[in-house]
This record gives sequence, C-alpha cells and structure tokens, in this order.
Amino acid sequence: MHDPFPIPPPESLQKLIQPFADYFSLHTLPLHFHEVLIAAVLYHVTNKFISPAFSRFCFPRIYPNFNERTKLNWDVHVVSFVQSTLINVLALWVIWTDQERADMNWQGKVWGYTGASGLIQAFAGGYFLWDLFITLRNINIFGLGMLAHAVSALFVFSLGFRPFLNFYGPTFILYELSSPFLNIHWFCDKLNMTGTKVQLYNGIMLLFTFFSCRLLWGSYQSVRVFNDVYRAINSGAGTLHDPELGKLNNGTVVPDSPIPESEIMRFAGDRVVPLWLAVAYLASNIILNGLNWFWFGKMIETIRKRFDPPLGTRKAEKKIEIEEKEPVLVEGINVTSHPSTPAPGMTGVDYVSAVHVDKDGGHTLQVGQTEVRSRTARKSSDQAVAA
Repeated sequence: MHDPFPIPPPESLQKLIQPFADYFSLHTLPLHFHEVLIAAVLYHVTNKFISPAFSRFCFPRIYPNFNERTKLNWDVHVVSFVQSTLINVLALWVIWTDQERADMNWQGKVWGYTGASGLIQAFAGGYFLWDLFITLRNINIFGLGMLAHAVSALFVFSLGFRPFLNFYGPTFILYELSSPFLNIHWFCDKLNMTGTKVQLYNGIMLLFTFFSCRLLWGSYQSVRVFNDVYRAINSGAGTLHDPELGKLNNGTVVPDSPIPESEIMRFAGDRVVPLWLAVAYLASNIILNGLNWFWFGKMIETIRKRFDPPLGTRKAEKKIEIEEKEPVLVEGINVTSHPSTPAPGMTGVDYVSAVHVDKDGGHTLQVGQTEVRSRTARKSSDQAVAA
C-alpha cells in the first residue's frame, strides 16, 4: 500500500536529508521526513498554543490558577492525548486496509516496506522528536532519566526507516490504546473529580485496554518478533558487522533467497540482520514488556486509592498524610511536593502550587504530605473565619 498521506515529499527536502539518511542507512527516511516534521510541528503547536487556549476557555477557574510547572504538565498530557488518539486511528486503519502488509511472509516482516507502515513510523518518530525537544528545553524539570527515554524511543523507532521490522510498526503502536484513558485519569485528579463515577468507569477502561493491548497483545507480538528475527539469523542472514557501513561484501546475502523481487522488498538490500541491530531492538522490546507488567500492578494500586472500600482502599483524610508517602505510579510523571508561593487571594499553601512536576525514568507519581497539609490548612482557616 502506497503512502496515503496527501502531501508528497518535497524534492528539495529529500535532497537535503538524503546524505543523513545514507550515512545512517535509513533508506526510507527521505520519503517520510516531511511527515516527521509535520507531526512534530503539530504536537508543538498543540502544546504551545492549542492546549493553553482550549484549557483557559473550558476550565477558566482551574487552568489559569495552575503554577507554571503544572501548566506544563497539563499541556504535555494534552499532547499525549492527541498523539495517542491520532496514531491509534492511523495504525488500526493501516492494519485493516494494507493488503500487501497482511500478505507478508517472515522475510517481508523483517525487511519489507510499505508506504502506509512508513507513515506510522513517521508520525511516531515526529512525536518522539517533539518529546526530545520538550525534554531538552525543560531538562531541569524532566531530568536526565526522561532525556534518556526520549533519545532511546526516537532511536528505536528510527530503525524502521532502514527498513527493519517495518511490519511491526503499526502493531506495537497499539500499545497506545490505553494512553487516552491514562490521560483522562490524570485530568480527573486535576479537575477535582477524584473518586467520581467518571474516573471509576475510565479506570475500568484503562485497566482493560492496558491489560489487553500491552500485556496480552504486546507479549504475543513480541514472541512473533523474536521468532522472525531468529529465523532471519538462523537462515544465515545474521552478521557481526553491518554491511551498510561497508564492512562486508555481497557475500553476506542470503544464498538462494526465496524472496521475490517486488515493490515491498525494494529497500531490502543485502537482507542481513546485523547483530547490534537485533540485540538493540529485542532488548528494548524485553525492557518495555517488563515495564508494562510492572506498571499494571502499580496502576491497579493507584486507581484503588482513588475510591472507598469495598472497590478501593482510600483512607480517611487524616490517615492519607501517612499513607501518601508511598509513590503512586501513573506512568511517565513523577510529582513530588515542595513549598511554593501561595496563589493570589489564598492563605496557607496552595494545593496546586504545592505540586512539583519532575519526570524521570521511574515513571511514578508521588504526592507528598504538602498536598494534605495545604488542604487541611485551608479548611482550618475557613473554620476560623466562620467563627
């Protein structure tokens, strides 16, 4: 299936990126680089302009009172919601309509290419390019852990432009089916909807999609990836060096390869799997699957803390001050409390201003005692005024 994106790649941009693509053996990148840039610009505009304008209009009493860190965190979640929704729709459409992709054998899945799958790689790459930009720009907030995550994610998704395992691009993007519900869960907390029926029903959908897409579907597809890469290496296509870098000659081509010459295999080249490439891809896959299983357990714990028994484990207000010391996972954000200046017109410590956003590789959300003290202080102050 050809690339369905309505804007063709500009010839001048192709020539500009071609030396970079040749140097790093990203043969299909010139065909999709304009899509990478368009996606990155879309997410930047959403973060910088659309999210603040939309949020001020829809939540005029909440969003403007956030401190700068919380506003940044809010806008990043809006981008994540937009990106995950968009990429899921595109991936499902490609899986259902790309017949050439559906007909691929194991060789096609390892070395094959279709324009539609390349589009998915491009929009995913555009998001991680934006993620790298926003992390570098706010490195004092997000930290080195999230910087390493952004670089690693962009690197892994860029491998699809060799092309390598291009077939599995739309497949693993479906991990993101749980992300819209994850973002809604976070927004519920910020909109004073913690413990409501909306958050309960959304939490059920979050757990269902996370378990179905990341644990069941993701683990199954990981086994298929391992099997295809193993077959490629076992067929004699594995090498210790990368022939793309000129270290090997055409003798590394799989002998008597049964792969028919076609449009799908036009970028296959010598059809070898360098050892570093297989190790990098499969190791990343193992790490992500391990994190998914870890996150699922923490996610259940997090959601249950939002609700009263018997469904939840929420304690009385005075007991939360002790219990909330324990980190609570909400994948991707680590929020720790710190003293801050109260908002105009408010006494004591503002609950929103007391939240400090700090991203790291731990992917946790930790709310400290400042949150509880701030709400308690405001309640005591109101009682004193009433008296």
